[in-house]
Amino acid sequence: MADTGVAASKQHASEQRQGLEHPILEHDDAARLLGIAVEHLGPGEATCTMAVRTDMLNGFAMAHGGMVFALADTTFALACNPGGTDSIIDMELITVAAGADISFISAAMPGETLRAAAHHRASSGRSGVYDVEVTAAEAGGGSRIVAEFRGRSRSIPNPEYRPK
Repeated sequence: MADTGVAASKQHASEQRQGLEHPILEHDDAARLLGIAVEHLGPGEATCTMAVRTDMLNGFAMAHGGMVFALADTTFALACNPGGTDSIIDMELITVAAGADISFISAAMPGETLRAAAHHRASSGRSGVYDVEVTAAEAGGGSRIVAEFRGRSRSIPNPEYRPK
């Protein structure tokens, strides 16, 4: 979501969507390849899931950190950019990553489903900060934290924008 649009988008909170595609996923082959599924979209927030497959493992037989990062980064991108359009060419502004940090807390193992939940924390002008918590389900219904991701965003003119 364009950070300048976070407040404006909150007026459309009733339009939150669940289980729907987002226009920025239209050409996101990486998210598709990783099997990232959108679970929830709302103003300044998003939740996605990804199953850890054997082709996502590192040499220690646990999820490669890049795979966990990719899930968090995709969820961050969804939280930063408003849905509400059919295509990215309809978005006048897009919000991209200016930087991101991740702290790995516990290993994700093959067969686990990871859940990333992103939330807008703060913004000023065209810059914003978003936190993403990546968790894995535990036996008995709980979850454990796999990683904490902090993304810094910047809203820029969309080079693909086509006014209607």
